[in-house]
Amino acid sequence: MNLSEFDNSRFDRGAGSAKEFLWLLARAVAFTGNPWPLSGLRRGLLRLFGATVGEGVVIKPQVKVTFPWKLSVGAHTWLGEEAWLLNLDRITIGHDACISQRVFLCTGSHDWSDPQFALITKPITIGNGVWLCADVFVGPGVSIGDHAVVLPGSVVTKDLPPGMVCSGNPCVPVKPRVRRESPVRDRA
Repeated sequence: MNLSEFDNSRFDRGAGSAKEFLWLLARAVAFTGNPWPLSGLRRGLLRLFGATVGEGVVIKPQVKVTFPWKLSVGAHTWLGEEAWLLNLDRITIGHDACISQRVFLCTGSHDWSDPQFALITKPITIGNGVWLCADVFVGPGVSIGDHAVVLPGSVVTKDLPPGMVCSGNPCVPVKPRVRRESPVRDRA
């Protein structure tokens, strides 16, 4: 490969350079450089820059979002500390999902067979009620089905089915996710 021939000119960033620059400033102040639990401010900034963000989304400190205009997050989802959403392509996260600490959602890679090392991007879809435990990597083009759990440190390079506990490198379904009924609370 000859990296001096790398040409990224066909990549669609989805916004102009001024918008991207303003986003980088906002991200530095309210996301990566701010240790306070300011989910409301972070939700508002993401929406201001074009993200679709549902109500009640919790965004912990040091979450990194590359392009908010390529992001959709459903209601009551949690984004944990140091989660990185490298959304060179679309990332869609369903409602009531938990994206734990240091999860890396990566929509981009390179064509290693191309002498110019061409950029390849593919969207990621995370279903409703999914839990991605700490330090999980999810690669380009992956879909994770509703209510799946991906155990810590797993490397997800292929689609995962709904309702399964998944683990490993490469990540594979291990067993069904059995969910208990919610206890009935005394309303007296």
